[in-house]
Formats: sequence, C-alpha cells, structure tokens
Amino acid sequence: MGVDLAGAVSRPTGLCVLKENERCATQIVHRDDEIVESAILHRPCVVAVDAPLSLPKGRQSLDQREPIHFRQCDLELRRRRIKFFPITIGPMRGLTKRGIVLKQSLEGRGFRVIEVFPGGAQDVLGLPRKQHGLPKLIRGLRRLGLTGLVSTATGDEVDAATCALTGLLYLRGVHEALGDIKEGQIIMPRTPQTE
Repeated sequence: MGVDLAGAVSRPTGLCVLKENERCATQIVHRDDEIVESAILHRPCVVAVDAPLSLPKGRQSLDQREPIHFRQCDLELRRRRIKFFPITIGPMRGLTKRGIVLKQSLEGRGFRVIEVFPGGAQDVLGLPRKQHGLPKLIRGLRRLGLTGLVSTATGDEVDAATCALTGLLYLRGVHEALGDIKEGQIIMPRTPQTE
C-alpha cells in the first residue's frame, strides 16, 4: 500500500493498494484512521509512506530550534542531486510529526512501514514528476506494469501509486536503502545504473 501523506488532514492524502498482479486501486482520504482502516482491510505486506518517518540523529524535537536539520538519507539524496524539502522547514514539520505518529500506529498493529519518496523514485525510474505532466507520469507508470491507474487520477493518487510501486520493488529486493537504519532510511528503486 502506498500513502502520499498530506501534512494536514484538511488536505488530500493519496492511497494506492497494489495487488499481486500489479493492479492499482487508488483513492483520496484525509484522516489517519482512514489510512489505518484501509491497511486493516487490505492487509498489505508493506506500507510505503511518502513522509519523513524519523528525526535526524541528535535532534530532540521539531518544535525547538536546533542546529541539526538533515538525516543521513537526506544528505544522500542531496549528494545524488535529487531535490527534496528538508524536514525541519515550514510545513514539513507538520508532515514529519504526522508521519511519525502514523508509522507508530501502523507498526503497533503489526504492519511493516517504510519511508519512500515518490518524486525521487520517479527521477530514478526516468519518469516525469507530477508537476511536469501528470498524464506523462501516468503513462510512464503504466509502461512499468501498473494497471488500473485511471487517467483521471489526482497527483496525490499517482504519487501514492509510485509509493506502492517502490514498496513492491522493496519486497522484490530491487531497491536501495539510503541512510542509517538506526536513524531512518528512505527506500528508493534500484535500476541497472545504481546496482
């Protein structure tokens, strides 16, 4: 299951359940309990969440000013020239807090939860990000084998589908785990160029 988590419940969160035959079913939800209910209903092997799920090592809080802003996985994204928003700036703080709480809630129910980054995954897979052409991104995901992704899907749903695809690649062992496992990792697709 892929989750393109919004920073606030007032904004749409995209969900994508990916079945064994790589068939997508997407929807928009808003509340954490809707995400948890979907996980309970579908019992995914992994829940791949687009949100920071941990704080940088040595950082105690997002509410207090501290000099530590990046995790090792964030620094690796930067090294690879993959654009992202640091977790300690503006709205990313709310997303990070929500992601950490959601991860705890899902893991408390026995689900395996991984952090993913659909924009970065799209870069690695040679796909355009949604802001560069949602129809092109949908076509690219279809070419990679995802079926059932409708042309009217929202950007949040398509990013959730990318999250789900990254989760599938994780289960198949076709992934890279960026960063320190104790601090928190971002799971990225592995391509022949990154092997």
